[in-house]
Amino acid sequence: MTTLIRLEIMRTLRNKRYLLFTVLYPALMYFFFINAYGTGELAGGLPVKTYFMVSMATFGAVGAVLTGSAQRISLERASGWVRQLRLTALPGRAYTLAKIAASAVTTLPAILVVFAVGATQGVRLGAGQWIGLAVALWLGSFVFAALGVALGYAAAPDSVQTIVMITYMVMALFGGTWFPVTGTLRTIAHVDPVYLYNSLAGFTRPGHSLDLVAVAGLAGFLVVFVAAAAALYRRDTRQA
Repeated sequence: MTTLIRLEIMRTLRNKRYLLFTVLYPALMYFFFINAYGTGELAGGLPVKTYFMVSMATFGAVGAVLTGSAQRISLERASGWVRQLRLTALPGRAYTLAKIAASAVTTLPAILVVFAVGATQGVRLGAGQWIGLAVALWLGSFVFAALGVALGYAAAPDSVQTIVMITYMVMALFGGTWFPVTGTLRTIAHVDPVYLYNSLAGFTRPGHSLDLVAVAGLAGFLVVFVAAAAALYRRDTRQA
């Protein structure tokens, strides 16, 4: 399984589209938002530059795992590659877990590049906060890696890109990626995994600690998405 994970990671990192849309694009969008919102603070005392550094890092991370794993799995199903793997000694669960693990690893460049840009623009966090934030966002990306695998088994190759993009944009819209979520929308946002993902950065605010409600919510989504991926994989196996 480790060989498959390594191959998946190398294949993703060589993909120019991945580098453009999940690493460079969020960094460019970060400049757009901090110029549009100014350099002040949002409600709750969180600086604009810190807020959008996190939201663009999560935007890139979610994009990396959703678009990468879902489209690749769907295409591998269509080409017969998944069927060939089933003829080997590799268990089905190992293939699924390898996809999730490889996808999650590829989120690190998306997160770290935006962090580097944020630091050059004046974001000031303690060493422990930088490390804790990077770890929190990386671990949180496993939730969306599992969702990407599930979508890859659920969608046909000719429709997977559309389904992934709609899912991606709706979650980002209501998850606080483009603007701070307030009022009634915030109540709705609590069922959006992207909102919970962005909430992991709450401990960077003065006087705040890690949002354990967000952690629990993401853990619940992870269980649901992994179960869905496993069920869809078994369905695909029966249809093969």
